[in-house]
Amino acid sequence: MGLRITQVDAFADRPFAGNPAAVCILAQPRDDEWMQCVAREMNLSETAFLVQREQGYDLRWFTPAVEVDLCGHATLASAHVLWEQGQLQPGEPACFHTRSGVLTARMEGTWIEMDFPSTPARQDSGSYADVESALGVEVRNVGRSRFDYLVEVDSEDALRSIRPDFAKIGRMQTRGLIVTSRPSGADCDYVSRFFAPAAGIDEDPVTGSAHCCLGPLWKERLGRDNLIGYQASARGGFVRTRCEGDRVLISGQAVTVMQGELIGTS
Repeated sequence: MGLRITQVDAFADRPFAGNPAAVCILAQPRDDEWMQCVAREMNLSETAFLVQREQGYDLRWFTPAVEVDLCGHATLASAHVLWEQGQLQPGEPACFHTRSGVLTARMEGTWIEMDFPSTPARQDSGSYADVESALGVEVRNVGRSRFDYLVEVDSEDALRSIRPDFAKIGRMQTRGLIVTSRPSGADCDYVSRFFAPAAGIDEDPVTGSAHCCLGPLWKERLGRDNLIGYQASARGGFVRTRCEGDRVLISGQAVTVMQGELIGTS
């Protein structure tokens, strides 16, 4: 009997959109090398590993290259799998113990709302030249959050036109670059893209943890909350944000697209 692994498209309301993540619920902890090998085998932007414990689950996230400290879409996928497979009842919250503290998720109709730490950016004007060289566009502002550079550009057209130099981005001392702008249409409040080659992900389709930074930024810029962001990758996805003190409530939808078994892994 193999070990079940489930692939979920997170921040999506249909298959083959949003950001795919693999979710593996373990009976007991496994060593780091094994989890990294599984993540490399899955070759998705994140693979999540859960182990049940008192008051919730231990949750860890691995890209094909490294373990990360915070991941939104694989947390969303994990909560979705726990409810879908009957590990949790629909009205029961999911509680995850992670490198970034305790994260919770709740079902809100067809959406899942996650409680994450806010990671606002501070101005970093000394990085303009390096960022512009890596992205190939003029930038309006550059900030630095706990994990990433936050870069504002003039328009959605400028954001979509970016052809990044991944080698240059990969040499920066940061997890990645969040690029954002006002939208050209009325279906969202802001748009973004996310590049993280140093973590093994050239462009991430939809990055939940980036919205821990984007939510506070656009709340300040727009003077209101309860926002909708669109991550303008090839797959694309919508993310809702609401700020509460030093937390950001991040909401998205999820769809299971594949289930299988890991065999010969004991």
